[in-house]
Amino acid sequence: MATEQDVKQRQIIEERARNISHNVRCTECGSQSIEDSQADVAILLRKLIRDEIKAGKNDTEIYQKLQDDFGETVLYAPKFDIQTAGIWLSPVIVGGIAAGIWAYQKHRQRTNVHIMALNLVRGVPLTPREKESMLDILTPPPAPRKWWWPGK
Repeated sequence: MATEQDVKQRQIIEERARNISHNVRCTECGSQSIEDSQADVAILLRKLIRDEIKAGKNDTEIYQKLQDDFGETVLYAPKFDIQTAGIWLSPVIVGGIAAGIWAYQKHRQRTNVHIMALNLVRGVPLTPREKESMLDILTPPPAPRKWWWPGK
């Protein structure tokens, strides 16, 4: 008959195994953890984790074994290195570049307006494109329509 200590030991092993299993991706399903998956490989991985725990290995050693056997993608939280930094930071970098280009164009447009205004003061005729730009910039936007005011 199982003693109370054996029952507690089994509960601790089961809890550790479930905790590890939630952090490991099913290699067959891809979108599920091995804890949630019923694929054959997930069942085998859960058994492997329990066997490793019973053998006395800690969580880090088990994660490392899984990563060595199945690659880094088996873990939901891959290590942070140069390759993963590029993947995670690429949206920020692209957004920063886009914001920089937008700010430069706005700055350049304002600078061109000042140059065009100075040319007008000096009597230098504007090109048709410059005239169009000046009209676009100097023409105020139309007043917003008020939906509650009849006749406008």
